[in-house]
Order: sequence, then structure tokens, then C-alpha cells
Amino acid sequence: MIRNKKDLRYYLEQDALVNGVNKNVFSFIFPNKITNFLKSLRYLEYYSYSTPSMYSRLLWIVTKIRYRRLSYQLGFSIPINVFGPGLSIPHYGTIVVNPNARKGANCRLHVGVNIGASSGRPEAPQIGNNVYIGPGAILFGNITIADNVTIGANATVNKSCDVEYAVLAGTPAKIVKTNSLNWVQFNKVEVNKDADKRL
Repeated sequence: MIRNKKDLRYYLEQDALVNGVNKNVFSFIFPNKITNFLKSLRYLEYYSYSTPSMYSRLLWIVTKIRYRRLSYQLGFSIPINVFGPGLSIPHYGTIVVNPNARKGANCRLHVGVNIGASSGRPEAPQIGNNVYIGPGAILFGNITIADNVTIGANATVNKSCDVEYAVLAGTPAKIVKTNSLNWVQFNKVEVNKDADKRL
């Protein structure tokens, strides 16, 4: 949850870090729409929590318009206040996330991911830190996923996994490997190891 400007800066820094965003002149010439989407997502979270005023309300409206426009262009249906710091999205393409779901720090989402509820119930997956969700994976229902889990491409996850460093694959998904590196370790991404403490 982004409660103040310090949190906002932290979330923006962590998102940039896991997405390999470099600040250079080319970013102004060839803007990255995913980077812009993540920024609008975080600013919208901040303005939604900040003290109501005419100025903050105006900023919220402008940011909301930008957020929706980028969501449509990219195919993202990602609500605010769902993801912790360090949200990594490597590609354009359809991603659907239920607003009742919660994800920890350093979550990586690929194209075709769907995280939702089941049978009309409001509960949605609660996902830990450093979790990788492969292309086409589906997670649904009142389930929890432990920290450092890797979910393979096209997996269908409808049961909880409390085993850290596990790899889930298949339909329905099952543990196919344990003691595996998480995606942050595997890709040697430099992240703040205390990110989960900021949630």
C-alpha cells in the first residue's frame, strides 16, 4: 500500500529495478508503455490514498485517464492496491487480475495470466514474494501461494501451495520440483531484500 510520497518513490524505484529500466535520453524518444503504465498505476494508488483536496482530486482524474488509456492499449486489467513493490511485466498482452487478489514484492507476470475468483465467490489468490507466473497461467479461488514459487506456463492453479521454492506445472498444477531458485535469483536481479517488510 502506498501511503505517502516516500512509499511512492520506493515502489517506483523497485518497479524500475526489476524491469531493467534505465534513465537515458532514448526513454524520452522511444517511451516504454509498460513503464508508463506502472508509473500511472503507482501514482493512482498514491492519489487514491492521499488526503482529499481539489488539487489531488484533479491529479487523480488525470492519472486515472492515463492509466485506463494505457490499460486498453496494453491489454492489462490490473487494479490498484494489489501488487507490492517490484512488479515485473516483460511483455505487452492480456493480463487479468481480480481486485481482491494480493501479491507480494517482486512478482513477475507474463502474457495470458489470469488471476481470479471462483464460482462467484469474492475470494481470490493471495500470493507471496518473488513469485514467477508464466505465460498463460491461471490461478483462481481462495488459495495462497508461498514465497519464491515458480508457476510454469499454462499451469492451472486451484489449490494452495505452502512450499517455498517450489515449481508448479500442469493442469491441475502440481509440484514438479522443490528447492528451485526463484526468478529473482535465477536472473540475478538486484532487488531490495527488505521489500516485503514495506508492504
